Amino acid sequence: MSPRERYIATFSYQPVDRPFLAEWGPWAATLERWKSEGMEGDWPPELGECDPIWHVPVNFGPIPPFEREVISEDERTIVYVDERGITRREFKDHPETSMPSFVDFPLKSRRDWEEKLAWRYDPDTPERFPENWDELVERWKRRDVPLIVTAYPFLGMFGPLRDMMGLERISMLLYDDPKFIRDLAAHWGEFCYRILERIVSQVEVDAVYFWEDMAFHSAPLISPRMFMEFFGEHYRRINNMLQEAGVRFRFVDSDGNIYQLIEPFMECGINGVYPLEAAAGMDVRVLRKRWGRELRMMGNIDKRAIAAGPPAIDEELEAKIPLALEGGFIPHCDHSMPPDISYQNFRYYWRRKKELLGIS
Repeated sequence: MSPRERYIATFSYQPVDRPFLAEWGPWAATLERWKSEGMEGDWPPELGECDPIWHVPVNFGPIPPFEREVISEDERTIVYVDERGITRREFKDHPETSMPSFVDFPLKSRRDWEEKLAWRYDPDTPERFPENWDELVERWKRRDVPLIVTAYPFLGMFGPLRDMMGLERISMLLYDDPKFIRDLAAHWGEFCYRILERIVSQVEVDAVYFWEDMAFHSAPLISPRMFMEFFGEHYRRINNMLQEAGVRFRFVDSDGNIYQLIEPFMECGINGVYPLEAAAGMDVRVLRKRWGRELRMMGNIDKRAIAAGPPAIDEELEAKIPLALEGGFIPHCDHSMPPDISYQNFRYYWRRKKELLGIS
């Protein structure tokens, strides 16, 4: 089977020649550790065995982006305005391995939205599509690799708006100024709809991955009722259009415990979730028992088990790999691999996962 046939069959619960092999990569600091422990090259050779996935290169971000502006810095940290207008404080060494401290956000009022932001998110801006778009469209017609659309952190609803104003402000505005949130959601829903509509009218896309990160360790950051009230109609409209265009799989990417949101997601046309953070209580076995073959899943291999070593790795994989053999589930680490995972443990995990999947 080609990678595309294998991907589609996996999520269609159909027979495959072997399970689809995928993995979430390591942090930069993890790579440095692995190099010191004997890894050759700049990337784990094991991950070169993964099945390929292609991404549609369309820009969902602000055009033009905000100009990067350094506010202050010292020996260890830097405070700057990023391309989305967010003021953040980061460690200079390996900022990707630690959460940034968000100092300020560009969206505080309706005036901010109208003057600073709305015009940057025009779906008709020509620069959103690459100059060789027509050439890519023709090339993709002959592909044997799955093609997906994803655009972290812009392709979603709650998540992108939260990033513009901060969690505290959006949480308050849901109660204090619901009309403003509805107006923002209407703009954002139309923005995402229009770009996706152009893509799928010209390209046979296999999946769309939305990004939300709308949950904490034990529960969502927004109630299921409020999710449906403010964002449900936009998700439903987008997913109806995608489904009519033949996009088979529509995933939401969210960390944290999203259990309460899965039913609303599915009511809005979502049929897959990832990365299913084990430390937040997500478990593919529970989800499979509850939703059966209606729900597709990716991830859920506990990064803490990989760090702990062979006995914990065996226990974790032996518990969850059987669901991958049933179909509808691609197992991989439940987020980027942190530097407490040794190269030795990663290599054991990789060999053991392939062995249990029946991949030689």
